[in-house]
Amino acid sequence: MKGVGQPQATLFAAGLYSSKGSYLTYLSANNFQISHSWLVGANAYNASFKDMDYHLGAAGSNDSLPEQEVFTDSVEAQYHLTAQYVLPIGNGESIGARAAYQPERKIKGFNPLDSGVSSIEFSPFYYSRELSDVAGWNEPESNWGMKVHFDWDNRNSVRNTTHGSRTELDFTYSPETGSQQEWWTWEYQQSAFFDLGNLGNVINKQVLALDMYIADTPSWDEQHQPPEYAGIRLGGLYRLRSFGGGRFHGRSTVHYSAEYRVMPDWQPLEEWPIFNLYDVPWWQWVAFVDAGRVADEFSLSTLHSDMKWSAGGAIRFQVEGIVVRTEMAWGNEESQFRVMINQPF
Repeated sequence: MKGVGQPQATLFAAGLYSSKGSYLTYLSANNFQISHSWLVGANAYNASFKDMDYHLGAAGSNDSLPEQEVFTDSVEAQYHLTAQYVLPIGNGESIGARAAYQPERKIKGFNPLDSGVSSIEFSPFYYSRELSDVAGWNEPESNWGMKVHFDWDNRNSVRNTTHGSRTELDFTYSPETGSQQEWWTWEYQQSAFFDLGNLGNVINKQVLALDMYIADTPSWDEQHQPPEYAGIRLGGLYRLRSFGGGRFHGRSTVHYSAEYRVMPDWQPLEEWPIFNLYDVPWWQWVAFVDAGRVADEFSLSTLHSDMKWSAGGAIRFQVEGIVVRTEMAWGNEESQFRVMINQPF
């Protein structure tokens, strides 16, 4: 739902229930502008799973086997508050926070002082996960802390990027309390997009999209490790997409993605039943490949050896300003079909 209190503000709610009695709910509110340069938001995720599979401890290492999973009931929660400050440079120099929620932008170069949207986001968080009947397993059932996110978004479009780049740097800190250890992580992500033009009268637009992600937990030792549900992980919606969420976890990771995105000149969706009730300006066909791994040391040579991989295809389309993506991914262990929102990067 868009225009909640302010024209650009959005409210999103979703829920799922299974025949086994599992359920999840998700609620988010974003892009509420409270001053010239500040945007605030919040999101909440709650879930209860019956007979859910988890890869705990060594079973989530790069060398682990899929049959090392355990099945158990669980209760999970994730809560975030966000406060984003748009720096008065580049696109934000004159219009402030409005630059962050404009879907289309003009790239003026490759200097953040002149082009793109540069911002700093502060995000306090609370995570929890309770597992039932897992013998010998012990980790804090809740964790809280603060994430600071630096972002230079120099893409021409946030929904259907054809050229530009995005640079992100995160620092996450969780203090020591009576129930949790002190730990901190850093994460760096770099994306780049290249417009390859059209292909006769068949393909209207071709784009090569590349992404690199690297992360580490410098505090890592027996006393200063994050819980697995709060630390560095691979698998799920954005990285190593043929694996389940959090299939791999450890001190550090490196991950690469490449996507070939095409927009066919033929676009029949607006004529189909149900779709014709909405604004569907484009659809996109995608072929992608992911490669990455985790390790319990920060070593580039280790992180680039014995990497896991995923490959697949997707169809994505925009419905009333929201990008919907349907993906099928295959990999070393299993395959996954997913329907979700937003581009992976």
